[in-house]
Amino acid sequence: MEGATGVMRKVASYISMVDDGELDLDRLLEKPKMNIERQRSFDERSFGELSIKIRPFDGFENMYSAGGARSGFDTPLSSATGRNSTEPHPMIAEAWDALRRSLVYLRGQPVGTIAAVDHAAEEVLNYDQVFLRDFVPSALAFLMNGEPEIVKNFLLKTLLLQGWEKRVDRFQLGQGVMPASFKILHDPLRQVDTVVADFGESAIGRVAPVDSGFWWIILLRAYTKSTGDLSLADSPECQKGMRLILNLCLSEGFETFPTLLCADGCSMIDRRMGVYGYPIEIQALFFMALRCALIMIKCDAEGKDIVERIVKRLHALSYHMRSYFWLDFQQLNDIYRYKTEEYSHTAVNKFNVIPHSIPEWVFDFMPTRGGYFVGNVSPARMDFRWFALGNCVAILCSLATPEQSAAIMDLIEARWEELVGEMPLKITYPALEGHEWMIVTGYDPKNTRWSYHNGGSWPVLLWLLTAACIKTGRPQIARQAIELAESRLVKDSWPEYYDGKLGRFIGKQARKFQTWSIAGYLVAKMMLEDPSHLGMISLEEDKTMKPILKRSTSWTR
Repeated sequence: MEGATGVMRKVASYISMVDDGELDLDRLLEKPKMNIERQRSFDERSFGELSIKIRPFDGFENMYSAGGARSGFDTPLSSATGRNSTEPHPMIAEAWDALRRSLVYLRGQPVGTIAAVDHAAEEVLNYDQVFLRDFVPSALAFLMNGEPEIVKNFLLKTLLLQGWEKRVDRFQLGQGVMPASFKILHDPLRQVDTVVADFGESAIGRVAPVDSGFWWIILLRAYTKSTGDLSLADSPECQKGMRLILNLCLSEGFETFPTLLCADGCSMIDRRMGVYGYPIEIQALFFMALRCALIMIKCDAEGKDIVERIVKRLHALSYHMRSYFWLDFQQLNDIYRYKTEEYSHTAVNKFNVIPHSIPEWVFDFMPTRGGYFVGNVSPARMDFRWFALGNCVAILCSLATPEQSAAIMDLIEARWEELVGEMPLKITYPALEGHEWMIVTGYDPKNTRWSYHNGGSWPVLLWLLTAACIKTGRPQIARQAIELAESRLVKDSWPEYYDGKLGRFIGKQARKFQTWSIAGYLVAKMMLEDPSHLGMISLEEDKTMKPILKRSTSWTR
């Protein structure tokens, strides 16, 4: 692969390559910049301007900003050594140095950060690539530090990759699929940069990333919110990119649920872990991406129909998730007493969940005050595991009501040792063990108990936890978690993940200098220092999406 030459404009079964001379990135990058001081953010546009018949949600145009409408440009630029002059902690300088070492350049322009800069690793695998999901915390760090051009370049580059023909063996993927990752190869003889993209055809398990497109839309909104520059999201290219993503996930089928049906390995948990069906991570990201897109999509001839579809889906999705995925003490007691084989619209146990399927650990894990969104709900199946990313995103995009958000934070406080331990934050709890591990993971040697995705602790989740803490008015929880991370991360060379029930051990296959571990820490610190940064990644609750809850909830008693 390294010696590949020539210009190719196709995607083969195992590799996707193109000479960047064919990609008109410069044309997009060289568009005249608008005076951002004169621009209104998308959040300030009234829905009267969108001229659609269907009534949109009242709360979408009012985004959360703890400190007012402050832009990311208010944060001083880090110096060449990466030190943020407003933060005295010595880790900040080291983190910025490490983050800048991970930058990837295309014809002299930074377009992303590689997954890890671990020179000691025996196998590079795909850790030398720019992952869409991995770049999000890096992008937020740069936006908060007043460096938006890197993020703009990344958004445009991945948008161009979306336009490739995407094939796995003889099957063609949907037009809207965004790549999981891409790599820049430099030919020093020809002085040509070549882009290699992976849409799932090279991934372990050959699964296309469902979350990449959602993260792309969320990041586009964060860029716009931070800079106030509407020109990028308003461009025909970005409008088309959003429509392609949305058309793919809003397509009609045989499903009777508003949630999105997904395979194992389609998200951050990119290996077989029993999250097939309707995983909470994907549903929360789906909800957040729909809300961000609704703010940015133009209601012109091409966008009007999709805006109406988004509004309808959001109402259905919010009701479904808040009603059927939510678990607290009272709901657990209700499920414990469920009758089965109920028929017709009057059924209480709508998914025919068998009470005997409730795992024993849940009864001890569930506090009297507190609750969370379970991992998965589908016919005769409820995955009671805790998944950190999905629950934190649910808070940020207001999929969770204020009461549910508070209950999630109550749960984290009540179960601090299990979910945080000595290194934030457990990606899922509890771990699969024994025969269950064999069946669910397929004997996966990387996902053994309390390791990697199977109960491992991931420092990158620190930024999501911090954002959720700030939004719910619990900054002290974030401070505790950050202090725990600061006691280990630099000493351990910024590992990808930690193992063990308490997260005491560096992951058995964890890469060092993992970029999103570094960026996650920086974003957490900058948000805690200046909570107004939360505005670029948070959405306020919409009052019209309140679920009709027929039961009393534990936090109101």
